[in-house]
This record gives sequence, C-alpha cells and structure tokens, in this order.
Amino acid sequence: MHTPDARHLYEEVLVSPMYLAGSNGTGDAGFAPVAHWPHHYLDDGPCQLLVTSPDQRIRIGWFGDDFELWRISAATEAASATRWTATFNHVTPSEIVAGLTTALAHDYAEADPYDSNGRFLADPSSYWEDAARPLTDAGWKRGVPIKPGTVEIVAPDGQAGAVIDRRSYGPDDEAVILWAGPPGWGTRAEAVFTTRTPSHLIAATAAVMADSTPVIRERHQIDREMEHLVTLTPAAPDAPAVPAAEPSVSRAPTPLDVRRTAVTQAVHRAARAPRTAAELRVMAARSRTATSTRTGAPNPVPAAVPLLNPSAPRRSR
Repeated sequence: MHTPDARHLYEEVLVSPMYLAGSNGTGDAGFAPVAHWPHHYLDDGPCQLLVTSPDQRIRIGWFGDDFELWRISAATEAASATRWTATFNHVTPSEIVAGLTTALAHDYAEADPYDSNGRFLADPSSYWEDAARPLTDAGWKRGVPIKPGTVEIVAPDGQAGAVIDRRSYGPDDEAVILWAGPPGWGTRAEAVFTTRTPSHLIAATAAVMADSTPVIRERHQIDREMEHLVTLTPAAPDAPAVPAAEPSVSRAPTPLDVRRTAVTQAVHRAARAPRTAAELRVMAARSRTATSTRTGAPNPVPAAVPLLNPSAPRRSR
C-alpha cells in the first residue's frame, strides 16, 4: 500500500464543508475576536488558558487536554454564579467557536460598563426558531426528532445538525446541541449550550456552521474516516496582500470608543483569517511547531494536546 510522503501530508488544502474540517490543533481563530482581552495562563489546572472580559463577566477557557476543549460562560458579576455555559469539544473547528466569541466581543463593546446587564446576558427567546434561523435560512431542514419534546434541524448532506430541547429544565441543563460528523471520538464535533444561553449567541455560532466558505487545513489533520465526506482543494500558493487598516479618526476617544475600536479591529482580523490563505498558513504552521513552552509573542495560544485517556463521546447519533 502506498504511503504518502511528508510533503503530501503537510500540504495545505481548503476543506469544505467547514463543519467537517475538525480542529487544526490551535485555538487561534476562536481567540482572535477577544485578543485584546486579559489572558490568564493556568499551568496547574485542566484549564490552560483563560481569557476574560476586562470586568471578568465573560470567561473563555481553553482545556487543551480535555474532551471539552472550550468552555465559555457569562455571569452578571465577576464573582456571581454562571448564567449560561457553552462547551465545544476537541473536534469542533475553532472557526465555529469564533462565531460565538465574535458575538460576545460585539455585545461586550456595546454594554454599559457600569450596568450589570448586557445583551450577552439576555433571556433566550421563547421561539426555538430564533436560535436556528441561520440554519433554516441556509436550507437545513427539520428532521425526525430523537426524543419527544425536541426539534432537530439537519444539513442537506445529513452530516450536521442542531438538536433543540424544548422541555423544561434547570438553568444548567443542555438546551441546544450543534453537531457535525458521524459518531466517533475523532469524527463528531459538538457544541452544547445550556438553557439560559441567549438565542442570538447560538444563532451566531450556527451561522458559521451554515457558511459555505472553506477553511484551510493540512492533509494529516483530516481524520481518515472523514476524507470521503469532505472536498479537499489544494490551497493557492500565493495569497493577495492584506490591505492596510484605515487610519482612525483623530480625536480624543471616550472609554467606550476605545472598547468598540478594539473589538472592531479584532473582529476584522477574525473575519479575515479563515479567508486569507497566507494568514491561515501561519495558523497551520503554529499547529506543527507549538510546544508547551510559551514564547514571547503576544497572546500565544497553547496547542491542543490529545487526551491521555480518551473515553467514548457523550452521544452516539
């Protein structure tokens, strides 16, 4: 049997659909929208990196050795109980995580810093359609529900979907699950949102799943069981130059202006990253060279590390 050489394995390819691309080994895309927020490196716990909003009401944790690689939550106050939580497993592309972190960065920039409220703490809509609208607008259809009281939305290829639980549960119970790929430890991506997660945040995450834009990966990062389900196109060798950012208006900004400007710039970088081959090649290179020792680069993101004791996925749909 022919074994491809290393150059073939590390060839950069565009992967479509994006939700089946898996992880590239780093969280760069997911952290990009909040790159200007405080970073806390935690060497002694399962959470290796914690990025928080300046007032610590929003927390984005990276668990590099866990099945649930990302844990994102929000609270009314820094020391108060968590209002909602979203988790993303180790197979979920970080570009999907960026859908949520981008929306959170926008919400935080618009929030009153002296008010304990904010759109990221809004009550979820009473209509399940609001959370799944980007999927249905993209042509995803309702499927046969697995359990009574649930709604399932399925992608046209049948390889991704959303499960919405409409039954009454406690605030910490799972209400919406976005999934992609066949059941299996290395093939099923899952994003889980608890009951009180604002609907627009789930919709922002779902909108990225419904986006047809491919993402860049190296061939070896595609699970063998997924190869027949995705389209791989060699990445263009040359990428267009990234235009310089427009100069900001020369005036004395208010504190809220400063926050909004930082978010706008970070979101612009995040939105650009999945579409610019040159920048994506940098992300791919990081996945090959990342080590447990942090460098002097600003806001480094630890590389994902495979679990030492993997267990079966939570679901087997």
